[in-house]
Formats: sequence, C-alpha cells, structure tokens
Amino acid sequence: MADSTAVVWFRRDLRLDDNPAWARATSEHDRVVALFVIDPTLFGAATPRRTDRMLGDLRALDERLATVGGRLKVRTGDPRRIVVDEARAASAVTVLANADVTPYAAGRDAAVADALSSAGIEWSTEWGTLVHEPGRVRTAAGTLSQVFTPFHRTWARTSWNAWPLPGDAAVADDPGDGVPAPAGPYPSLRPLAGDEARPGEEGALARLEAAAARADAYPDERDLPAIVGTTELSIDLRFGTLSPRTVAMVVGDATPGRAAVVRQLAWRDWYAHLLFERPELVDAPMKARYSRLAWRDDEAGFVAWRTGRTGYPFVDAGIRQLLATGWMHNRVRMVVASFLVKNLLIDWRRGERWFRHVLLDADVAQNVGNWQWVAGTGPDASPYNRVFNPVLQGRRFDPDGEYVRRWVPELAGIAGDAVHQPWEIGPLELAAAGVELGVDYPAPIVDLGESRARVLAAYAAARD
Repeated sequence: MADSTAVVWFRRDLRLDDNPAWARATSEHDRVVALFVIDPTLFGAATPRRTDRMLGDLRALDERLATVGGRLKVRTGDPRRIVVDEARAASAVTVLANADVTPYAAGRDAAVADALSSAGIEWSTEWGTLVHEPGRVRTAAGTLSQVFTPFHRTWARTSWNAWPLPGDAAVADDPGDGVPAPAGPYPSLRPLAGDEARPGEEGALARLEAAAARADAYPDERDLPAIVGTTELSIDLRFGTLSPRTVAMVVGDATPGRAAVVRQLAWRDWYAHLLFERPELVDAPMKARYSRLAWRDDEAGFVAWRTGRTGYPFVDAGIRQLLATGWMHNRVRMVVASFLVKNLLIDWRRGERWFRHVLLDADVAQNVGNWQWVAGTGPDASPYNRVFNPVLQGRRFDPDGEYVRRWVPELAGIAGDAVHQPWEIGPLELAAAGVELGVDYPAPIVDLGESRARVLAAYAAARD
C-alpha cells in the first residue's frame, strides 16, 4: 500500500523473527509503529517475577528495534482506548496483531476492532502464537477432535499456512513512556550462563539450541525432575520470544525424541483450539456431569498445599520449586494437581487460578486444559479414578530423592528413596537425620487410602 503507516500491537509475541504480524506490516506499509500497551488488568494479575520477565523481554525487543532505527513505543492504560489513540495519532491505516484465544483477549480485541472500525482504521490479525490457527485442524466431519491422538495425526500432516516475509518499512523511533525498569534480575527457572541467560529472542534462540541438543533423550528423561530433561521453553513460548514454528523447525522430527518434543507443540495447539471454541472452559468442566461434584471447603488444606506443607515430600518439593523459581517440572505438576483435586477434593479451579498467578509460563489455555485433564473433567482427560500416588510417583521418577532434598532441605539428611515417606522411618533414624515430624517437617495432612476412597465416591455420585 503506497505511502501508508501501520501499527503493530505486540502482546504475546515479543520478537521480530518469524512474527507474521510484524512481517506483514513491514512488507505492506512504508512506516510502522511498534506498540506495546501495559495493561493494568493483566499486569496486576501477575507476580513481580513474571512482570520482571516480561519487562526484560520488552527491553530486549526495544534494543532489537533500535538496530533497525526504531523504538518500541510503550504506553500504560486501557488498550481499548490507547491502541485507537495511537493509530489515529500515527495516521495509520491499519493495526496488526497476533491473535490470542483467551476470553479476556477476545473481548478486548473485539472492543478494539469496533473502535478502530468507527475511526475508519482496519484491524488485522495473524496467528503467530500457534503452529496451526484455530479451525485449521479438523476431523473428517469438520469438527475439532475431542481426543488428542486423532487431533495430533491430522495436525502433523496439515501443511503450514504461509507467513509473509518481513520488509524494510521505516520504524518509528518514539519510545512513548519507555519500558519500566524491572524490580529485579531477569528471571529464569534455573541459573543460566552466556547467551542462554539473555532476555528476549536472542536468549530464547540460545535456549532453543540447547534444548534441541538434548532432544534425542527427551522420552527417557522428560519425567525426571532432578535433571534437565525437558525443553524448558514454555516461558519463551508464553511470552512469544520464540515462535512455535521455529521450535518445530529447529528440533525437527528426525529421531523419536525430537518427534516427541514437537508433539508437545500439538498439545499446545489443541488446548488453544479448544479454548477458542469453548471459552467457558476457564470456569466450567467440559463434561457437564462433573458440575455436580461436591468439592470440599478445606482452606487449611489449600494453604498447606500452596505453601508446600502437605507432609508429602514430592508434592511439597514441586510447590517449593514453583515458589522459588516461578516454574515447576511437568511430571510434578500432574502429581501436585492430582493431590489437590483428588486427595484433598478441592475444586480444580482454585488450583488453576493459583498456578495462573504464580507461574512464569502461565498460559490460560494450557493451564485450564491441563488442570481439567488431571481432574478428569475435560476432553480426553485422565480417568476420574486415576489418583496419582505421590509416594509411588516420587520413588519412580526421583528414585534417589535428589529432587526432594533440593527443594525440601529439612529432609536432606534422609538418604535414598526413604525421603519420599519419612513417616515410615523409625524415630531414631529420623532423629539421626535431624527431623522431627510435626516440628521440622509436617506429618501428612491426609491419608492417601482414605482420601482416594473419598474422591472416588464423590465422582461416582456426580456421575449418577
């Protein structure tokens, strides 16, 4: 379009590479305003750690834009007003963004689109946050599969929609209010060094290269929380410092391990597609019969769970890792979630909301999908009678107890897998390890056998 200006509204796509909204704007227009709006509604729901992570990535994006002669224009306030104001001030003909699937984002974007239309400005979206956009992976009947395996088969053979190549449009150099200073250092889930410790897409690409180098071992190591066996890329995907297509291309599918990594991107797409089609999933079980579940009002149990004081070391280690780093290993997330829902019989929505608040990689679609999976209330979910035993899970996936001793240091003196069940150790052995149950470390807050019977009865009653 001759002699035209576009606004690119960055949200969960804090990169220039492999960013279709950015590419389309810079290839189809002469001038581009790179805009980010600090939305108090979203920033107020985040922990300081997650805010610092985003601010670090925003600063890196601003530095990247400086290399092409521009700046990231940052404004604070309601995006439904600010985006329209900025588009008008720039005499822009269009505003481009990468779409999101959450109910909040959908409502916000609809309001922005209406306001822009009233001002005679076009609203255009791409899907730079997913491999395949919602609606592209369908069954033969034209519906979204409610079972993951057939979804994945179709997903894997579906060709990618072409994304535009970036152009050389001039980038506005007005920083607006500027990126606020983070309160602390750039957060990561564990200590990193070199380029991997850097914020923004430069650091993300280094972390991707490291993940790809260990991808062949993924099937054997992904469930072992004491080692680096997962990709650890969920935070970069959440903030969009990496494109999921870039992850798929760099990792590839040349070995079973690499194919297994890429398969996780299909899970990510599937949960996003489901939430896009069924926005009520943030509050309601997909399986309506479970709306009748009689959840327990157990505030003391909830507090013990979210502070890592349940008396079950594998559960407590996971919570403490989350509190200390903003991240928790995926296998441990399943066990921790199962303990809340199945052993304490506390509504999965309470756990989902708390995870959403604390996690650095908090992604509504993934969080809701995984919590409903554990609760047995969602699509292709874990059977309602599957109750993860935290002792057996710990002994299987942390056989030497290294993970527990790292995050529950008061149990560090207990050797081997006995650390997963300290109440079974004799008082003399506990004393030798410097542990007094109920003083140094809590006794179990619930009996596993009794709580399993209780939850099965509750689910059975809801199914009748």
